[in-house]
Amino acid sequence: MPLIPFSERAAEGRKRLPHLKRLLASCRLCARECEVRRLRGELGECGLGAELFVSSSHLHPGEEPVLSGWRGSGTVFFSGCNLHCLFCQNYPISQLKSGEIESVEEVAERFLHLQLLHAHNLNLVTPTPQMARIFEALILAWEHGLTLPIVFNCGGYESLEVLKILDGFIDIYLTDLKYGDDAHGLLSDVPNYFTIASVAVKEMQRQVGDLLVDGHEIAVQGLIVRHLVLPNGQSATENALRFLREEIGTGVYISLMSQYYPSYRAKNHPLLHSRLGREEYLKMTRLREELGMYNGWVQPPPY
Repeated sequence: MPLIPFSERAAEGRKRLPHLKRLLASCRLCARECEVRRLRGELGECGLGAELFVSSSHLHPGEEPVLSGWRGSGTVFFSGCNLHCLFCQNYPISQLKSGEIESVEEVAERFLHLQLLHAHNLNLVTPTPQMARIFEALILAWEHGLTLPIVFNCGGYESLEVLKILDGFIDIYLTDLKYGDDAHGLLSDVPNYFTIASVAVKEMQRQVGDLLVDGHEIAVQGLIVRHLVLPNGQSATENALRFLREEIGTGVYISLMSQYYPSYRAKNHPLLHSRLGREEYLKMTRLREELGMYNGWVQPPPY
């Protein structure tokens, strides 16, 4: 469906909220579908209960240029994650859950404050396991005048059912495609990462299409796919790029990242304990060009 006008999002959101709350009650908010009773105090595979757990919020200058612009992306970092990546560079937030419990009203105030700071967008980082409560906060914020484009910044291991509930409310999907096959998904503690993420990316593309920018080169709608190249072929990057070329198309915006370093538990992994090699990354940038996929960004090769 097309994007819902901001003036109508709160009313339509209240119609869809009960569905998300049912998914939270016996949790199926992500593709793990652990069915934990989070409203009764049980913790999901993400390590979270029913409360909103927030790490921080600020104007972020370090996202992709179409998101950060010159004023910054209005970024809210939510604690916890439905993936357990051995190499997570944000592990204090995602794995150790640094942050504080906040009410729906307090989180809505964060959203509106970022709008007052003239953020280009509202960037929800790792919203997946808390999306029912986040959606409540969005409804309150829309009722009080929030008109920022919503960025759903996720790890890619998403519930198709949840994505369909969000259809029309999410302006920009900023998703990881961490691996190009299922085997390497075990590095994130899931056996079927690519099977799930490939379906999710196609649904995101169906909803919002290729990236659209305004006259100032700021994103207003569309899909961005992030892929971090891991050393020793551990991200199956070639398969990931070929999937995007064949199933999403050459118009997709890809953020191909070289910033890997052995953080968190990667230091003890035999294939992840070293930095990414320069030639390994350059090989993937060349493949991207050979496939005719010119939209997006590459980072400087490692040295």
